[in-house]
Amino acid sequence: DTRKAPTQDHIKQVLIGEAGLDVYQFIASQIDLNNGNHIIFSTTSKFNIERLPGYHFSNLVNLKNINDIRYINKFFESVNLKLPKHGVFIGCLETQEQRKVRLFRKLPPGINLLYYTVDFIIKRVLPKLHITKKLYFYLSKGKNRVISRAEILGRLYCCGFEVINETFLGDRFFFVAKKEKPPTYDLHPTYGPVIKLGRTGKDGKIIKVYKLRTMHPYSEYLQEYVYTHHYLKEGGKFNNDFRISTFGRYLRKFWIDETLMIFNLLRGELKLVGVRPLSIHYFNLYTEELQRKRIQFKPGLIPPFYADLPKTLEEIMASEMRYLEQYEKHPFRTDVKYFFLAFYNILFKHSRSN
Repeated sequence: DTRKAPTQDHIKQVLIGEAGLDVYQFIASQIDLNNGNHIIFSTTSKFNIERLPGYHFSNLVNLKNINDIRYINKFFESVNLKLPKHGVFIGCLETQEQRKVRLFRKLPPGINLLYYTVDFIIKRVLPKLHITKKLYFYLSKGKNRVISRAEILGRLYCCGFEVINETFLGDRFFFVAKKEKPPTYDLHPTYGPVIKLGRTGKDGKIIKVYKLRTMHPYSEYLQEYVYTHHYLKEGGKFNNDFRISTFGRYLRKFWIDETLMIFNLLRGELKLVGVRPLSIHYFNLYTEELQRKRIQFKPGLIPPFYADLPKTLEEIMASEMRYLEQYEKHPFRTDVKYFFLAFYNILFKHSRSN
């Protein structure tokens, strides 16, 4: 084979011509373009990925927007299987937020809002409803789909990657992800309007808690990522949690999202007053002493948080420990007291969820 490998200067010129100088500079800052241990392509087909030799390249870069990929997880899984451990995958998309800005800037006032609303319903809502998604994908072939930043990062974690960098360049969002493990092959991600979330219940048993969706799809895979980059704010919630949708913030403010947890109450998995059912990640932030105390009792719909109104994680843990110690001695009296304290704070101090 007399063909020569492309030179660094040739790669630079092609990348700049295809994606722009800022994109070239970003990619060059993430991987070594001199060693030839990479491949740069622009495709929506996992067939093109599967044709690559396995473990031959340490870095894969796709310049095609993920918005046009029909089976996103299958595509990511194919990339995962071609990379060695710690291999790097760089990709891009137009996020839901960027799309909104582009449409509002492009169209006249009034028309832009109407167009954006219709576009959002067709290309964001319909693909997620069981009754319409098959028709949507049949007609659109999955092209030009609306995808949020949280969803794409969550899909990457679901498919075995760790996100090590992300940036907005012009009208596109670029991510840099490192392969850490094989794909999860999750067949039941939280995707629809009604979701079931794994939470730590009595005796450490994982129960499925019913809620209305307030976060973007695949957000459950991003708890550690959000905690690492944003930590906790006052009240024990994640700071600047980009996983929560605009409509989801409204549902959370008035606890509408938690109304479906009544099903868990009727099934005997929860009680009316009690510590909040926590995700495994959040549960692991607690002290071992409090973890042992928590799993002795059922979680509840109305947590002691609304009675004591703690601000930090340490204060939340202290509040829960006080409640559990009192409940252990006087169950009925303790729950009645905490119920009316929470009711008073919600009604008169306007305590709200975040």
